[in-house]
Amino acid sequence: MRAALWGTPASWPVEQTESLLRLNVQQGTGALVFPAVLAQEDIPSAVRAQMKSVCMSTIQQHVHLGHMLSMAWSAMKQADIQVVLMKGAGLAAFYPEPQMRQWGDIDLFVGAQQYHPACAAMRATFPDALKFDEELDHYKHYNLIADGVSIEIHRVTVSLPHPLDERRYARFEQYGMSHAERKTVSGVEVMIPEATFNALLIMLHSWEHMTTMGASVRQLCDLTLLMHHYAGQLDAPRLKHYLRALRLMDVWQLYMWMAVNYLGLPKDEALFYTDLVADRAQRLMNDLLAGKMVAPKATKPAPKGRIARKWHTMQERMANARRIAAYSPSYARHMAESIWLSGLGRLFAKDRHWE
Repeated sequence: MRAALWGTPASWPVEQTESLLRLNVQQGTGALVFPAVLAQEDIPSAVRAQMKSVCMSTIQQHVHLGHMLSMAWSAMKQADIQVVLMKGAGLAAFYPEPQMRQWGDIDLFVGAQQYHPACAAMRATFPDALKFDEELDHYKHYNLIADGVSIEIHRVTVSLPHPLDERRYARFEQYGMSHAERKTVSGVEVMIPEATFNALLIMLHSWEHMTTMGASVRQLCDLTLLMHHYAGQLDAPRLKHYLRALRLMDVWQLYMWMAVNYLGLPKDEALFYTDLVADRAQRLMNDLLAGKMVAPKATKPAPKGRIARKWHTMQERMANARRIAAYSPSYARHMAESIWLSGLGRLFAKDRHWE
């Protein structure tokens, strides 16, 4: 994967090492790439020191997060709460060197029924933790920070604005979490989502970042390593059903093209791969590497009036959908439909101007 994405160490001229350092730090892939780069003898000493620092920091963080995971997991077991480890912490196990995969927080899925008891269990386990989120039933998760580590207790795995998507995804999520599989992470025996659902979840989590706050190549690496680890084992018909039901097949194919052409995933492991999306996938990869995958900022402050403010918010979200159309026109149309439905629903709902 290192060679596929960044080139072999010998192909990087010395004068480009600083750019390589900045790019990998930005994309969260530094500790995955730098060990191979450091094998060169002509790396400037200042850059070499920074690369070593990133690798050491990642290893130290991995150990600390593993300790916090052990504490949180034990507390959930003692409280008789069924929990599934999501995202980064569980995905590190798919890497050849798990300690080199950066993960900054711990995501624990407990579901709606166990949500409040799980939040209470975490507060009791970490009484000195910083607590700034409200434990509200319409939130995706509750968050606290214990010893510098963010722990998210998830009521749901992702938030989807389209009501039909939300209902369909809830069924997929229920299956994926109820069929969770055992995995050892940092010496802790945990449960992670069922493999086929996990592939959907990883891609959807990344795409959520692509359409909102910004994504990174590290998330694409996660999906690539999962596809490779489970090659020939994923339930292709079920995954196709998931993707079509959520209008995500075109987006999935963008990801598969990037995984094959930039990260070296074999085509026969990239389910539903097609070169027909090449131009749009290349554009997406270029903008991802350039740090451009963020929602456009507001050009003017939101009005104070309730109706005017909601109209302003809807216009901002429609501008974001037009941005996404450059990569996936079909999903952009689905976004626009979701924005209108969500906007109309919130117009007649109780005002939540603080969100």
